[in-house]
Amino acid sequence: MSGFAKFVKEAMPWILFNGIVSVVVIAIIIERLVYFLGKGAVNAKAFLEQIRKLVAANNVDRAIKLCSATEAPVARVAKAGLSRVHRGEAAVSAAMEETLVDATPEIKKRVNVLWSLANIATLIGLLGTVSGLIKAFGAIQGAKPEERQGILASSISEAMGNTAVGLGIAVLCMIAHVFLGAMSKKQVSELEGFAMKLENVLAEGAHQVAAPSASAGR
Repeated sequence: MSGFAKFVKEAMPWILFNGIVSVVVIAIIIERLVYFLGKGAVNAKAFLEQIRKLVAANNVDRAIKLCSATEAPVARVAKAGLSRVHRGEAAVSAAMEETLVDATPEIKKRVNVLWSLANIATLIGLLGTVSGLIKAFGAIQGAKPEERQGILASSISEAMGNTAVGLGIAVLCMIAHVFLGAMSKKQVSELEGFAMKLENVLAEGAHQVAAPSASAGR
């Protein structure tokens, strides 16, 4: 532990900057995982089937309440369409498309920031490396011959340590970007498919409601 504390002290301030970057990276990863596995984790297929049954039973109000129970993107898109089902297919389509446009950036947000943070961490690590090497050669010039080897070894260790920290954070960012990017793409794809299928369900429901009404008027 004393060796680590010594390294952190010698590697300042670059290790501090990369420490801040690592905290931001971990915060983004946790926030996105909580979103994808919590708020955004709704089985679109099962949710659509529930709405289909309620619409078929002409129970639109209950379907809206079902959507209000969660803030998941699929529920928001469904609620937008259900709220305008009595205004016609054009109104339903427009409302769902507008909500879909608003929900998509929410799913993708902060994922691409990880790639930028990977580059920043790498560059900070390289700055620490260059700084350590400059310090090493500067110290050697005024040092005694028997002290030069120790000073050089210590400074190179500091320089390589900065590189290792920067690359470590960058690798974490890239791995997280791959997995979170895949999760966001999957959710966007499911959301778009859900919106198309729900639009058809609502169109069929509107025709079913209109048919009995027309028959009763004759």
